[in-house]
Amino acid sequence: MTPSDFTQQDMVHRLPPAKVVDRSDFLVEFVRNKRVAHVGFVDSGCWAYHATFDSWLHAHLDRSAASLIGLDLDEAGVERAKEMGFEAYTVDCSDDVAVAALGLEPSDLIVAGEIIEHLDDSGSFLEGLHSLVKPGGRLVVTTPNASGLLNAGAAALAGYEVNHPDHVTLYSCYTLTNLLRRHGWETEEVATYVPVLKEFAALKGRVKVLGLGARMVLGAERLLGKLGRPYAADGLIVVARSTR
Repeated sequence: MTPSDFTQQDMVHRLPPAKVVDRSDFLVEFVRNKRVAHVGFVDSGCWAYHATFDSWLHAHLDRSAASLIGLDLDEAGVERAKEMGFEAYTVDCSDDVAVAALGLEPSDLIVAGEIIEHLDDSGSFLEGLHSLVKPGGRLVVTTPNASGLLNAGAAALAGYEVNHPDHVTLYSCYTLTNLLRRHGWETEEVATYVPVLKEFAALKGRVKVLGLGARMVLGAERLLGKLGRPYAADGLIVVARSTR
């Protein structure tokens, strides 16, 4: 079908079944006893928060994975992880040659948590990830959900957008699974998650008022998830298998 053949009917997509999960718990269980490559593991700019709340995902994955390597472009973060005893490498995962030069044994699965929304060229990134897994290996992507209630409500009712300063893309379930399929990843499972409002006590003025509203919206997302409406949640998880 060419673009000229598309009708409005073709633009309506039934969403796959999903459930609302705790993001960290889901990932920790998913990697249990597996060989895992964690891409974008440093989570730049969040070290102080993670140290305070023991929320660094890489450390939690390390407790359940059979083996774990971290891959990131943040040289300082990679060096810090090495000093903490983690196996980690500074590399651009969209560069097949650079990844191959590391001489890594293929992993069972890749975790790409909260990274794809930062990338200018997410297609090349997804292509490059095939070299990190064995044939038929799996990829878990987590990212903010374009269909979530929080941003829609903040924009429509208050004239604000809630977004990390470094984000350049916001994915829905359809656009993310479509992108994955184009680059050799077949979706197997979809879930959603409700994010945590960080450091609420430190908010001030109008932003604190908005924070109170956000707490209410996130509570509504959890309730809607229990009522069978998981896509109201502001976080998206997609599990896909390599077809290469």
